[in-house]
Amino acid sequence: MKRIDPEYVGTWRIKEMSSWDQDYMDEEAPAKLTIRADGTGSLAFGYVQAELDCRMDDVGVAEHLAFSFAGTDEMDETSGRGWAVAIGKKLEGWLCFHLGEESSFVARKTKL
Repeated sequence: MKRIDPEYVGTWRIKEMSSWDQDYMDEEAPAKLTIRADGTGSLAFGYVQAELDCRMDDVGVAEHLAFSFAGTDEMDETSGRGWAVAIGKKLEGWLCFHLGEESSFVARKTKL
């Protein structure tokens, strides 16, 4: 059974992305990342709607959340991977579309 550290569980409002501006990020709805205790979740920004498969990962001395995602981007199938580190109520991370764009992101914990 997957173990997701409690500080990662919840809904995170994506506030910054290095590859897209806020207008695009919030095109269809407020950009967000949702992480559930069972290791599932969702990602939504711009025209991207994806389901997450999350797990805790140790690289060196820093534990972080690693995830893969699969869904749609403007109705085309898409997938990729990413990681995030929780720092209080802030989540900093990076995501990469398979054979496509990549972006860092900053999100804040919310009750959307």
